[in-house]
Amino acid sequence: MIPPDAPEGAGPGPVRVLVVDDQALLRGSFRMLIDTAPGLVAVGEAGDGAAAVEMAAAERPDVVLMDVRMPGVDGIEATRRICSSPATAGTRVLILTTFDLDSYVYAALRAGASGFLLKDTPPADLLAAVRVVAAGEALLSPGVTRRLIAEFVRRPEPARPPGRGLDGVTEREREVLVLVARGLTNTEIADHLHLSLATVKTHVGRLLAKVPARDRAQLVIAAYETGLVTPAPRRD
Repeated sequence: MIPPDAPEGAGPGPVRVLVVDDQALLRGSFRMLIDTAPGLVAVGEAGDGAAAVEMAAAERPDVVLMDVRMPGVDGIEATRRICSSPATAGTRVLILTTFDLDSYVYAALRAGASGFLLKDTPPADLLAAVRVVAAGEALLSPGVTRRLIAEFVRRPEPARPPGRGLDGVTEREREVLVLVARGLTNTEIADHLHLSLATVKTHVGRLLAKVPARDRAQLVIAAYETGLVTPAPRRD
């Protein structure tokens, strides 16, 4: 599910995409899809994490479509290297996974990924997702992804005391952060808090600087890890 207020793209020029998957057939399919889409261009493809890191440094793509399970350097480690390197500071990673609760995805989000996408996602949604992530947003829909994030934060080390790490964040910004963590889009947050869309975007921008966070996905993680938001009880 793509947020209804999803941006159209990253800015002037085509969105540059690097495709990473250990299956050549899938790589080729993704690359063909990207190259035939308006405003997108595939700048290369890689069959493992090590090659992905090298190509990302050389090509500086806007988005990396990253498979998780690959031989050698897997998608998690490749994501960590790409997101932590100054050379690829502007590159966003969109994880490709077979299962919506693939345990590897939790670690990938912690490593800096901007979201995740199922490999059987319809082509139009995949292209929209690339544009969303390239524009600095995160692929965090209210349904499956919120459940994934909640599960993700149950696994790592104990959370920090509530509020710690949010020094300097105003009360209104905390309200916005809670709603971001619950999977609401900017438009939905504006409606909920009776604010203008421009004001919400300003609050989100300030949160990104204060937390600090690379993008919206990392804001969600920060909200859970600081204890500002707690995972909902399981309903098995």
